[in-house]
Amino acid sequence: MTKADIINKIVEDTGLAKQDVATTIEAFMEEVRQSLTIRKEDVFLRGFGSFIVKHRAQKTARNISKNTTIVIEAHDYPAFKPAKSFIAKMK
Repeated sequence: MTKADIINKIVEDTGLAKQDVATTIEAFMEEVRQSLTIRKEDVFLRGFGSFIVKHRAQKTARNISKNTTIVIEAHDYPAFKPAKSFIAKMK
């Protein structure tokens, strides 16, 4: 399912204007993105799941083709953890 499919389904279910739904979805996604990247805050949606920031420590790796060792810097990355009730519905 794509973002356009989600927007069309919400429009169909609620009868709201397509432009209003698209604007709301975009605003929601931007708020989640800013919360994770700029403020480093997790986003908890009860009954759905959590968008969280995870941290990977610095590590050394090998470039096999050049036979060299490289350092991969520590960095944060986004992750999604579904709620227990969401997981239970999938079973």
